[in-house]
Amino acid sequence: MARRRDEVPEEEDQEMEEELVTLQFDEPLSWRAGKPIATGELLRRLEKLSKELVDMDQETVDKDSLTHVAKELASPNLLAHREAGVKAFAAACLVDILKLCAPEAPFTPKQLKEIFSLFVKTILPALWDPSNAYNTQHKYVLTSLAEVKSILLINEVTNAEELLLHLFSSFFDGISGSSKAASGEQVAKDVEFHMTDILVTLVEESPSLPPPVLDVIMAQFLRAAPPGGRKEKADANGKQMTLLPKEEPEAYVMAKTVCNSCPEKMARYVGQYFSEVIMDVSGNSGHANGHRDDDDSDDDDGAAGPSDLEFKELRKAHQLLRELWRAAPTVLPNVIPQVDAELSADNIQLRLLATETLGDMIAGIGAAGPPPSPELDPAAYPPLKLSDEIPDHPATSILTTPISPLSFTQTHSQAFHNFVGRKNDKSPLIRTAWTTAVGYIVSTSAGGIGLSREDESVFVNGLRDKLNDNDEKVRLAAVKAIETFSFRDIVTKLAAIGGVNKEGSVLFTLADRCRDKRPSVRVEAMALLGKLWAVGSGELAAGQESVISALSGIPSRIFNTFYANDLELNVLLERVVFECLIPLSFPPPPKAKGAKPSNGNSQSQAAVDPAYDQDRIRAERILLLVKDLDSNARRAFNALQARQPQFSKVLENLVRQCDAFNGGNPEGNADRINQNLKKTIQYLCQFLPDAARVEADLHNFANWHDRRCYQLIRFVVSAESDFKTMHRAVKEFVKRIQGSPKPHILETLLPLIYRSAYIVLNKSHLSTYMDCSKSDKDGLGAAAQEITTEISQNNPDLFKTHVGQLCKDLVDGAPAADKPNEAAMVETLKACSSYSKRYPKELPDDRKFTQALISYSLHGEPAKAAKYAVNVMMARKDDKSMVSATDLLQRIMKNWSYDSPHFLTKLAAISQLELLAPKVTADANDKITDTALEDVLFKVRTDAKESDPEWVADSELDEEGQVKCWALKLVINRLRGTQDLEEAKELAKPVFKLLRNTLKQSGELCKIKDTPKHHKARLRLLAGQLFLKLCTLKHFEEIFSHSDYNQLAFLTQDPCAPVRRLFVEKLQKYLVQNKLRPRFYTMIFLTAFEPEAAFKSQIETWIRSRARFFRDAKQNVMEATMGRLISLLAHHPDYGTEVDDLIDHAKYLLYYISNVTTEANFGMIFKYAERVKQTRDGITPTESERLYVVSDLAQSLLRKWQEKKNWSFQAYAGKVGLPMGLYTALPSHDVAQEIAAKQYLPEGLDEQLDDLLRSVDKKKKRRTADERAEGQPAQKKVRTAVPKASTKVKTPKAAKTSSKRPAVKSTKTSSRSKKAPTSSPAQDSADRRRSGRSKKNSSYIERDSSEDDEDMLEGVAEWDYYDDDGNRMRDDDPDSSELSGPEEEPAPTDEKDEAEAAEGESELSDLEDEAEEAPTPPSPPPKANGRKRRAATSSPKTKSLPSRPAVKASATKGKSPAASKAKTKPPPKARATSTRSTRSRRAALEDEDEDGDSE
Repeated sequence: MARRRDEVPEEEDQEMEEELVTLQFDEPLSWRAGKPIATGELLRRLEKLSKELVDMDQETVDKDSLTHVAKELASPNLLAHREAGVKAFAAACLVDILKLCAPEAPFTPKQLKEIFSLFVKTILPALWDPSNAYNTQHKYVLTSLAEVKSILLINEVTNAEELLLHLFSSFFDGISGSSKAASGEQVAKDVEFHMTDILVTLVEESPSLPPPVLDVIMAQFLRAAPPGGRKEKADANGKQMTLLPKEEPEAYVMAKTVCNSCPEKMARYVGQYFSEVIMDVSGNSGHANGHRDDDDSDDDDGAAGPSDLEFKELRKAHQLLRELWRAAPTVLPNVIPQVDAELSADNIQLRLLATETLGDMIAGIGAAGPPPSPELDPAAYPPLKLSDEIPDHPATSILTTPISPLSFTQTHSQAFHNFVGRKNDKSPLIRTAWTTAVGYIVSTSAGGIGLSREDESVFVNGLRDKLNDNDEKVRLAAVKAIETFSFRDIVTKLAAIGGVNKEGSVLFTLADRCRDKRPSVRVEAMALLGKLWAVGSGELAAGQESVISALSGIPSRIFNTFYANDLELNVLLERVVFECLIPLSFPPPPKAKGAKPSNGNSQSQAAVDPAYDQDRIRAERILLLVKDLDSNARRAFNALQARQPQFSKVLENLVRQCDAFNGGNPEGNADRINQNLKKTIQYLCQFLPDAARVEADLHNFANWHDRRCYQLIRFVVSAESDFKTMHRAVKEFVKRIQGSPKPHILETLLPLIYRSAYIVLNKSHLSTYMDCSKSDKDGLGAAAQEITTEISQNNPDLFKTHVGQLCKDLVDGAPAADKPNEAAMVETLKACSSYSKRYPKELPDDRKFTQALISYSLHGEPAKAAKYAVNVMMARKDDKSMVSATDLLQRIMKNWSYDSPHFLTKLAAISQLELLAPKVTADANDKITDTALEDVLFKVRTDAKESDPEWVADSELDEEGQVKCWALKLVINRLRGTQDLEEAKELAKPVFKLLRNTLKQSGELCKIKDTPKHHKARLRLLAGQLFLKLCTLKHFEEIFSHSDYNQLAFLTQDPCAPVRRLFVEKLQKYLVQNKLRPRFYTMIFLTAFEPEAAFKSQIETWIRSRARFFRDAKQNVMEATMGRLISLLAHHPDYGTEVDDLIDHAKYLLYYISNVTTEANFGMIFKYAERVKQTRDGITPTESERLYVVSDLAQSLLRKWQEKKNWSFQAYAGKVGLPMGLYTALPSHDVAQEIAAKQYLPEGLDEQLDDLLRSVDKKKKRRTADERAEGQPAQKKVRTAVPKASTKVKTPKAAKTSSKRPAVKSTKTSSRSKKAPTSSPAQDSADRRRSGRSKKNSSYIERDSSEDDEDMLEGVAEWDYYDDDGNRMRDDDPDSSELSGPEEEPAPTDEKDEAEAAEGESELSDLEDEAEEAPTPPSPPPKANGRKRRAATSSPKTKSLPSRPAVKASATKGKSPAASKAKTKPPPKARATSTRSTRSRRAALEDEDEDGDSE
């Protein structure tokens, strides 16, 4: 029973399931015309119908029951009803009908069109107003269309394209916010989702997509350009929205989703879309695919290129491509090859656009443009760390954030490869675009997707190469590309292969751009480097290795630009230093947030937070800067600081003159006031570029007559102003000038302010400098000591408030016999020593202080502490100081022996006493000198070893080496301290003999034991420097013999590189300071074979600078050096008449010519060379022929140089004189005629000279001003010199030149002296031997007379008879001023002296003067045979220089006796033991004895 009851319901359920559900709604929805249903009633009926339809299921509904309702719902009465609610409910019912009747719609095509028109044009757009009363029905319609996909029926409508276009447009426009309601309420996310779903369904399921619809989709991606585009700036309510959206626009996201959801179909559509734009436009250029039509083969870029309108469309398409790659790269596989084809188009604009587009795509940069460059704030504190998260830039936006969803290098490898190849495009525009793109690619890691190590290396190396591009726009783009890198990326990416000190790295090449010829490039490069160093200063101070390796060399590279001697570059240098490296605004003032109550004033802030002391922080940044400088840069830094006090005086003087000028209405003597102002302005003009502009600006400043500006300048240049006062004055001054009637004058005034202000050497920083010099905090002690010393020497006024503390520190730290002093005390003593020279009365003179000084003089370490202590003690030069000196001397002499304690310190103290207190030491002089000579200099206590180094640093020099140096200084100081001139000259003889022996024996002064090599190097260097020091005094220079001059000159070719360098630098310093006679300039030209390329480059720069200085001063110093140089080379040990020997001499002459000769002075230099043949050798008259050979060689080279430069020759009409003593008159007129007619150069030399000049041109082409490789010159020297080292063994020449002297060879000294060069690099040895150290038995010994002040005149006055026209033989006085002029002419002011000294210092850098070094294209050399024929038939007179470029004689006439003799000489190998470095000590001593006797 139960079972049957259970079964009956089952059968009933099955019957019910099989029954279809019919629509119960039976109320009418339509009406006849004129009898409408009331709107309220109609809404009720539609709502009832809608509820019933919603509950129906498609599987069970009786579709036939829906037919009547469907027909009524599709009637125009409802679809076009004026009430929105009616249409909303009708639409809701219609979508249910479509859902229930799917897949067949119960509507006619016409009805279907009207229905979808209602959906598309009315219902769906109403969704943009969420506050609408029928929003629920609207959302229902949208949801149903999306979920049921009934939206696809729109494709069956006739002319569906219009509806589709309207649908897509309304969705994109609406979601973007253009149709929002007045309420401003945002559209719900589900609405956005369903809309997107509808669009995806339409694209994916539709058989095709109308082109206008695709245009609408593509247009959405351009909403990203520009950021915060036009439609996003304000909403419908008028409220301003952010200009830089943090999220992508909704329409953009919708379009992106559509493309990514249908990648295959969209790829086809997008491919077609871009084909229509790209291929059509590119096709007009004729070569988009790498092929050109025959018709266009002769057209240029302009004719073949697209029109402006076409190109505008093409640019828009490329902009879209960039954004598509960021948003949907999968739709672009068919488009990239088309862009790739544009890379090979003939039209430059097409190639440029393709390069830019591909570069941006690889970097993930879209239509909004690249991301903002990271901020490198040099004034930020605390500075950045590598581990810090990079803060977002204020302008950062999602649209400018580089994004690359796919790796371009992997998905489009061919296009990527072709893009890389564009770096060598012939067009600089393309290379510029490529360089910019590469910067973004590497800095963004290809849009965040990453680059392989190989690809990154290719791009980084390409960036480096573009920094050296020959087009300035490319170089500038490369610099700006590096600006796009963050601090971390620069260290980790660009510096991965090497920092700024590693040649060939990106940063090294960037530093080269600091001296770029184009101002725009060097400004950007130097400013960027300065900011990089400032930002990295925190990590540099913390010792972070990677940052140190990358950036520590930046300050040196920046300061080394000082040596280019370019006024514009100097102004830029100062701006970078004071605006980037150590900006005036660093560190920023403390923020109130950090310490609320204490930030009211700086004092309370310092008390609460002592860690934030602005003066201390700034001073430590300055010390860090100085610590990172190399020797040359440090010298430049010191020169800049040394001239600051002088400039401050000049600027203060300018203010006084402007004040007196009174804005053009001077009171008092108007002419005098105007003249004074004009002189001051003209003086300042020489230190700034564009003198005319500077003069006009300064006159404008004077006419403006702003007294507040005058006061501000006084604050800036006052040593009494602390840093805060100075900085505020500068800021106010700049603001006032910018607000003046002529703000452009700031360009002139600001550099003057920087040069004059107490910025680095400010009294606010002095306490930090002194503290660091004592404590050596963070390794800044040495830098602090150096700056302290500079202040004491150049700005001792700053010490006035600290000198008491300095003296107290000295007393507290005084050493004793068993208690050494601290190392920092030495610099304190040095500072006090400098201060005492200017303010001797301001140091304490109490007994305690004096005893402390005596303690330093007896027990101080290192020995120079004693020197400074004696300087301070003797500063007052009164009786009390003499008593103290006597006391000190007595204490020293109690135990005066080498083995006594602290003998080195005592020796240094005695040395200084000999100089400053000669009367005190007079009685003990014999004992002192005897110990210094016999017990120190002439004895060797350290055994010499073959393994001894050639040179050791100062800090590593052992005590015996130091003792010998101080002993030699003692002997010289005794001579310098002698007041009586006659006594001094008498005493000078043995002293000169000692120095001469030291040089001749290469530092060996002991006769029974070998001296270690590094001791000998030190002694010969010191001997040379002391010789120079003595020659700065006129009475010693007068007795400086030619033999001594000869020996001294060869120190420029010493086998030891540090000896050469330090001697040459000392020589340069004295010459720049006008302390030496101009004849010493001749020595500098012996560096022609200097093997160290960087050092030689510095010397050449210095020579050119000095030559320019003398030209500006209207002095013929460098031109007159030609006469001395010919004599020097004629008596050089390397002299020989063989072609190879003369070619070596030609290199000396070419070294002179290339650095000194200009078109303006060419005639005078040639005349000096020519006049040599009208004289006789004053040193060895029997060998005068040497002079004539070198004279002819010089004339030949000068002619060839003239031809190469295409100069017009103007014969010099004035008289030229040759140095008396080096030259004497010829015996007769006949002899003069014979010499003038004879040519002395051997056969085959002319061709070799041509080759020599060509080699110089090749070298210049390889080594341009913008791309110098420091190693190239040295390598070239080796290549030319090494072969000659074997062939140069001219033994007969050695025998000939040594015939007048014994030349006994000592095997011991020979073997020992040969080892010196081997410890140096090979190139050093080889090149140096070619330059004068290969033989030691001959000398040029130009025996100048003591009347060397007149060394340009009387020696040649007697050979006027050469001209056959009147003999005014003794009237050469006008020529006497040519060398003595610089010594006698005082500088106009102290400031100029200092500035010139600074310039001289600056000329020792490794930078070349680009203006003078710019390579000139060589002229084709004339045929050598033609020269020979012309030379053979030339007349004795040589006035017609241009017509005879050669000076060779015929084969029989050109052979001199020396040349004939050369052919009978032994084989070259026999010469190996006759080099200068192998002469025995005994032979040299005999030579020395002869010289000594002659005195």
